[in-house]
Amino acid sequence: MSPRDYIRLLLSFVVLGSCLAQEPNSEGKAPSADKVSDYLLQPSDLLRVQVFQEEDLTREVRISQEFTITLPLIGTVDLKGKTLRQAEDLVTSLYNKDFLVNPQVTLVVTQYAKRTVDVQGQVGNPGAIEFPQEKGLSLLQAITRAGGFTRLADKKRLMLTRRLPDGSAKTFTINATEIIDGTTQDSWELQKDDSIFVPERIL
Repeated sequence: MSPRDYIRLLLSFVVLGSCLAQEPNSEGKAPSADKVSDYLLQPSDLLRVQVFQEEDLTREVRISQEFTITLPLIGTVDLKGKTLRQAEDLVTSLYNKDFLVNPQVTLVVTQYAKRTVDVQGQVGNPGAIEFPQEKGLSLLQAITRAGGFTRLADKKRLMLTRRLPDGSAKTFTINATEIIDGTTQDSWELQKDDSIFVPERIL
């Protein structure tokens, strides 16, 4: 195992242990190291950047709204569309290109940007629900966090509004009863900024 792999593994366990202590996921387990590495970086994520045996290059940097960070020697680095693993490889290649010989770079997310989904209508506590993107959140999990369905909720006509990559919005009508009964395999995994509306039953 190379020094870089050893440091990556060690820091991953430290971060995963912290995540588990603060907020376990629905199954009581922290996300795997592979899932953390495949996490798609977002603005406001806080990164710790370490270069093995180059302590003066260690930095904690927050990703800007333009998806960039600034590091010693290499300057501004564009991380748009990059996973944590891809960002680590990119920073390694930039240091290796002109400044260091075979650098061992490790990137760790020390603080995830706050993300929410909005749940309104016939639920116990409507409002913004924190969306832990590094763990995922399903439609029913979000409703449970919002206090669950009220007795007047129409579970067969939930409306999920989602912003598409081109900037337009699309609304899906979802039968939550089928999810609860297990007659559909689609759990409707949410994306940040999704909006859910639970209508009232027509009596």
